[in-house]
Amino acid sequence: MTIEDTIFTPETWYRAGRGPRYQQLSRHIATEIRTGRLQPGDQLPPERDLAEKADISRVTVRKAVAQLVEEGLIEQRRGAGSFVAEASPRLEQSLSSLVSFTETMQARGMTATSEVLSRGLFSPNPDEMLTLGLAAHEKVARINRLRSAGGVPIALENSSLPRDILRDPEQIETSLYALLRKDNSAPTRAIQRVTALNLSSNDADLMKLPEGSAVLQIVRTGFLSSGRPIELTRGLYRSDIYDFVSELRLD
Repeated sequence: MTIEDTIFTPETWYRAGRGPRYQQLSRHIATEIRTGRLQPGDQLPPERDLAEKADISRVTVRKAVAQLVEEGLIEQRRGAGSFVAEASPRLEQSLSSLVSFTETMQARGMTATSEVLSRGLFSPNPDEMLTLGLAAHEKVARINRLRSAGGVPIALENSSLPRDILRDPEQIETSLYALLRKDNSAPTRAIQRVTALNLSSNDADLMKLPEGSAVLQIVRTGFLSSGRPIELTRGLYRSDIYDFVSELRLD
């Protein structure tokens, strides 16, 4: 099916001062795909035609489409053109179960991978002091990771733990909880808060999404059975492929 012309007119996607044209066009097409106006199998106009409809250069079109291909939203078929890719299956994680990202992916037959962006021992910031009950002279272990499954970036997770709970952040490879369980120091309950957020430029680059893309922000505080708070994790999760599900019961 060929996409209607009106989707690409400049009035529908271009705003002065909102960033390079290729990024704006890429975000516009991504939004049309995620809202369902563009369906899997829909074909984009040929490069020359799309440039004419959008009133931009073919180089700009090429950069916009390349970004969509990198995000997995568009697939290019040799000799046929560019098409809206089949939707990725959505991942569900229960808000009532305290499991790690790695365990969630394994339960779905997927291999979780982590790219450590930074880690080490630091002086706690005010938020960490308040949440984890730390004094200014104590140290906090931090690990910031890009979490992926099947080669697709899915989440950015920034975790902070007291030094006596995580003495050496260098030990963490994939699963933080797996390491904590070895020392019987994994949280047994947690409080999570879910909010909507738009990605900053730096986070968008890491997650291979357009700047300003909507994601789910999860702020989790994990507690030991004694009631001591030992984990503060802030995570950004792709809202286009990730669902958080809670079960409600009648008391």
